[in-house]
Amino acid sequence: MQRHQQSLLQEYTVLRSVLPIPASWRLPAVPPALAGGSPVLDLQGLLGPEAWGRLPLAVQRRFAIACPQTRYQGHIDLQVSPMGRCFALCAKLLGAPLSGQRAHNMPTTVRVYHDAHGGMVWERAFHAAGGVHVVRSTKQSGPMGSVIERTDGGLSMELQVFEEDGSLVFQSRRYLFCLGRMRVRVPALLTPGQCRVEHRDLGHGLFRFSLDMTHPLWGRTFHQSGVFTDPHWSAA
Repeated sequence: MQRHQQSLLQEYTVLRSVLPIPASWRLPAVPPALAGGSPVLDLQGLLGPEAWGRLPLAVQRRFAIACPQTRYQGHIDLQVSPMGRCFALCAKLLGAPLSGQRAHNMPTTVRVYHDAHGGMVWERAFHAAGGVHVVRSTKQSGPMGSVIERTDGGLSMELQVFEEDGSLVFQSRRYLFCLGRMRVRVPALLTPGQCRVEHRDLGHGLFRFSLDMTHPLWGRTFHQSGVFTDPHWSAA
């Protein structure tokens, strides 16, 4: 995996120096953390060249190894079932990784940046009338071509990553509780349900983020859908 990452970075460096790549498509220099020994989240490598090539260039840039720190602004709709609110209340013990709010067109800020261990941090701030609720999770390389998404409190998901109709999709395989190197599998009935996150580019610097959680007994517990602006997009 490390050799594959180094090869990708070398190829990108060569292409960047010889091809007339538009400014809006260019990637910045590789973050210093990537020079260490920690495994780097390489979604391009996990998807493979064919699936990665079907993604719009804007999506490739947002999820590339060397993607820049970015702050996206937008609005989101939040829906939660009564059972979902119970899960959100219990999750407060683990740092409140779930939002139990219901809202329409809520102003939301998403900050994306790399951590010191090769992971990609997604920090979502919901600006409600009663204050700001921050939900933060980190996507990291997992076993057997998977991705582990971990919240600050230790609640985690093992994700399958794939392309579907030009969208990038993350879908949970199982839930885990992580404490240091210890990982304990959480029974499906004790989770909010299978999680599916979709990132769909809308063109003109806009994209839609959608999240659904579906419990095997209680049905859909959470639904979130919002449109955000990409500050790095340029019509040039």
